[in-house]
Amino acid sequence: MIDTADDPGQAVGAATEELAYEALQFYTLARTDPAFIHQYVVDAWAVQHADERTKPIKIAFALVGLYLHVERGFSGRQVQRVHTALARNRLTWPTFALPAQRGSVTVSQVIAAAAGPERDRAIDAWCASVWDAFRENRPVVIELLDQHRIG
Repeated sequence: MIDTADDPGQAVGAATEELAYEALQFYTLARTDPAFIHQYVVDAWAVQHADERTKPIKIAFALVGLYLHVERGFSGRQVQRVHTALARNRLTWPTFALPAQRGSVTVSQVIAAAAGPERDRAIDAWCASVWDAFRENRPVVIELLDQHRIG
């Protein structure tokens, strides 16, 4: 996360992003979509806002979720099942590179899209943007899944 203590403008921007994230969470949780797109939102936000204080398990799960969704076409429900399987088996989580640029799409842009198919496409674009920014971690994600015979 950005340290906003000395810059009130950044603090306002961060607060606006958090409000947009809350609104997007409400939107996705209110959906009765069997694909459970809420999972994609949680994963994209988690890594886009990760910093050195973020727990490795959170980064691992989010990157696994983005990889499975963007590259493998997994639904949010399928991603949840993978997260559950990983949680049963893993005690030590790998370290992931946190790039300076976290993707060109923001949660504010996603929530600005019209509710329904347009916003759902914006969620997918956000996920792809974030995954692309973290792509250097792809081999670590694949190795993690392979170690547990998942995916």
